Formats: sequence, structure tokens, C-alpha cells
Amino acid sequence: METQLSNGPTCNNTANFESSNTEDSKTNLIVNYLPQNMTQEELKSLFGSIGEIESCKLVRDKITGQSLGYGFVNYIDPKDAEKAINTLNGLRLQTKTIKVSYARPSSASIRDANLYVSGLPKTMTQKELEQLFSQYGRIITSRILVDQVTGVSRGVGFIRFDKRIEAEEAIKGLNGQKPPGATEPITVKFANNPSQKVNHTILSQLYQSPNRRYPGPLAQQAQRFSRFSPMTIDGMTSLAGINFPGHAGTGWCIFVYNLAPDADESILWQMFGPFGAVTNVKVIRDFNTNKCKGFGFVTMTNYDEAAMAIASLNGYRLGDRVLQVSFKTSKTHKA
Repeated sequence: METQLSNGPTCNNTANFESSNTEDSKTNLIVNYLPQNMTQEELKSLFGSIGEIESCKLVRDKITGQSLGYGFVNYIDPKDAEKAINTLNGLRLQTKTIKVSYARPSSASIRDANLYVSGLPKTMTQKELEQLFSQYGRIITSRILVDQVTGVSRGVGFIRFDKRIEAEEAIKGLNGQKPPGATEPITVKFANNPSQKVNHTILSQLYQSPNRRYPGPLAQQAQRFSRFSPMTIDGMTSLAGINFPGHAGTGWCIFVYNLAPDADESILWQMFGPFGAVTNVKVIRDFNTNKCKGFGFVTMTNYDEAAMAIASLNGYRLGDRVLQVSFKTSKTHKA
């Protein structure tokens, strides 16, 4: 499982973005510290809850196709970009606390700053990896490759610095050195070195499977909640014509009842984000007043995480209201 530094030298990191227009800088956002398994559609759904998006891009490794943990969102209205920063910066998503800020123009000095590190101790965590390299500059993203079956580190990792010169200094300082706990010297070099021959398929398989973010005990505990089904709500307006995904192929849909009239999508993101991958949130509003009608839906990718969210949030007091949270079934759509 990835470990996120809660405090330290990487807290103020930003990545780079190609922009030459002053107006663009007011609508273009950089989003750092995204969960590795978060998809571009999930990123778009999260920021689309704030306002209309012109474009959205999740940055991926060119070799493996895996997320590098950051992306860009470009709003149409600068006010929505500002609102997104105020609303979503610091949002907890799974084991990550995301950072949202304005993207800055790119230059040659901040390109190609990704390092490949091998020979790491199998016991080294991502936090320890960042601590080892943070003395050389600002770290944007980091990750350690793990065996897909055992979850054990493969002794290989990646570090992306804010600037290339920082990456160069890290190579000078750490390549061939023995970090704490290591019996052999580590190798540190640029990840995009043309001489580095990598089997794309094998490398992609080294990443931890998104469906194995939690160990067995959590999966067993989640079985306790497999019988949950939405309760009947008297007087609920029919949801005919609203298409919400079920669990077949699209994730697990959760029904949230007793929300306040001023509730919005950002509240649901903040509540459910820490439990796992959220693909979509929806607050049902009154057509005339645009106020929340008291309920909404959250779709999560993984059953275990959805069950844990239900177990934790059902009966949760939000303001002066006690929430009722359960898996959605076809009964939920009936008045």
C-alpha cells in the first residue's frame, strides 16, 4: 500500500504545465498526490462537480501506462477553478491528501526530472524513499513497485522531482550509495534513459493491483455488511428516468439519505473519498428550488471499500441530521 507523507518537504510541490496565455493560468489547475489507481474519468467526475470542465488529463507513465499520481484540469470559468482550489485542495482520497493549485508555465528546467531507483531494501516504504531523496529538492511523485501477488517490494522505485537539476543532484549524491537498511549500493538514474531496456508488459505487472489495496482481514470484515440493502423511504419522489449505475461492471452504487437541503456533491466526495476509489457522486435536487431533496448516490469501484464506507457512515451525524447509508437496489427507485 502506498504511504503518503503528511508533512515534510514535499507538501508544497507542483508539477509543470504548458501554458503561454495569462488567462489560461486562471483556469488551468494541477492536481498532485492522486491515488495511483484513480482514473481520468474519476478525476473528471470529481472536478466536474465544481463546474464545467474544458479538458482533463491524468498524466501516465509512457512505458507502463500507470498513473504518475498527478493530472491537469482546465475549467471554462476562472471562478470555478478558484472554487475547486478552495473546495478540493486538501481533500482526503484513500491514503492520499490531494493538492490542488494553479498550473504554472513549463520550461526546459522542469522537464525530464523522473528518476529510476533500483536495489532498494525490500523493507523500505514510500515515505522512507521520499525522505531519502527529499534533501535534493521538491518531490512531485514517488512510488515503489511491488509484487502483484505477494505485495512485497521489488526493490525498485521512481522519484519525480520538481526540476531536472534536482534530479541530477540526487543522482550525484545517491547513485552507488548504501541507504539505511541496504546491504548493496543502490542505482539511481534518469527513468527516460534510452539505454534502459524495459519489458513493458512485465513492468506494468509489477504494480500493485488496484483491487488489492487492503489485506485479507478487511475483506473478511466487509462480508458482515453484504446483506445491506436500502431501506424504504416513505414519500420519496420517484427516480424514474434517472440512470444510476448498479454494481455490474461499473462499480457499487451507495444510497445516502437524510442530507440537508444545502448539501452538494463536494460533501459526498469528502465523506466517501477516504474509503476508496469513488467514480461518481450525485445529489438529487428539486427542479424548482435546486435544493437537495434529502438524498444522493455515490458509486465506488471496489465492493470491500463500499461496504466499509457504509459500515462507517451509516448512522453518521452530519450537522443536525443522522445519515442513512446503504447499497442501492431497485427498490430505491420506487416511491
